[in-house]
Amino acid sequence: MRRWIEKQHSILDFTLSSLLRRKAKNISLFLVYTLVVFLLGSAMLFTTAMKREALLILKDAPEMVVQRLLMGRYDPIPMDYLNTIKKIRGVTSADVRLWGYYYDPVMGANYTLMVPHHDPPAPGNIVIGHGISRVRTLDKGDIFSFRAYDGRVQSFTVTGELSAASELVSADLILMADADFRILFGLPDSRATDIVVKVRNQKELRTIAGKITELLPDTRPIIRDEIVRTYDAVFDWRGGMVVVLLIMALSAFIIFAWEKASGLSAEERREIGILKAIGWETADILAVKTYEGSLVSFLSFSTGILAAYAHVFFFSAFLFAPALKGWSVLYPDFRITPFIDPYQLTVLFFLTVVPYTVATIIPSWRAAIVDPDAVMRS
Repeated sequence: MRRWIEKQHSILDFTLSSLLRRKAKNISLFLVYTLVVFLLGSAMLFTTAMKREALLILKDAPEMVVQRLLMGRYDPIPMDYLNTIKKIRGVTSADVRLWGYYYDPVMGANYTLMVPHHDPPAPGNIVIGHGISRVRTLDKGDIFSFRAYDGRVQSFTVTGELSAASELVSADLILMADADFRILFGLPDSRATDIVVKVRNQKELRTIAGKITELLPDTRPIIRDEIVRTYDAVFDWRGGMVVVLLIMALSAFIIFAWEKASGLSAEERREIGILKAIGWETADILAVKTYEGSLVSFLSFSTGILAAYAHVFFFSAFLFAPALKGWSVLYPDFRITPFIDPYQLTVLFFLTVVPYTVATIIPSWRAAIVDPDAVMRS
């Protein structure tokens, strides 16, 4: 046992000295390796974290939303549909919602205007999101004007600002009174934007949705799970687009790593021949090369992942945020809650570490099984 331990110490000492002798080659490989892991890791961490944020937010979303369709497009829903839905067995409550989008030509941004169910602002007043306050430099007491559907200008007084902590969902949100909303959009009292429904048993959601469709054929019930799947698909698609672009960088790295690792120099071949001549076994030489590859891989992978973690969770993924969030003038300013998916981390590990490790061992094994004299003469 003691002899084996001494042998392992000798192998490790030789590995470190070998890395130091070829430090220029190893440093260049380390930098490229770390950059590839950083780029791929950032895309994966950001996509996974955003999907998780969306899932946490949608936990409080309505169980079901009922919209009216006209010619295949969304249309304001009649208020009398509310009583029809409330009579369906299994429905515990149903309420209409008033919300819509307003395009601001000054900033080129879209705002979400909504009438809250509880404590709406007084007529003539509005409460704005932190993103709007930041972009338009508005404070409490300032006047915010809108152009109504008929061209008239409607002015409102800013009486409050939504918490910056909720900016992920309220950056572009404006809360106003029911009467102001209807005047601004020209929406009659007999119509609403949509209807939110709560049910007694979650397992009956699809059954109740089917009953709503039967009673009101021009409506489309949307279940919360369908919204969650849609967000997952959107982030998977955007993340996939970024990853596809980064796959090219990964391919270039694999070619680079293979060329660096498999192209044993004459000095390295002579080194292997000398080790064989003084009594080192093939397994010992392979152990040296495995330690070399593992050390470079571990340091590069760890550094790349740590840099990706800091980039995503401390610096809001400024390199990838526009591509993965989508185009918008009012980007919410928020810090993503740190989250790591072990499965994706494992996949990234095998995508980057395994190719280099294989590229390190195979050529060394080929050189180690050749007669030492032949290796040194070559």
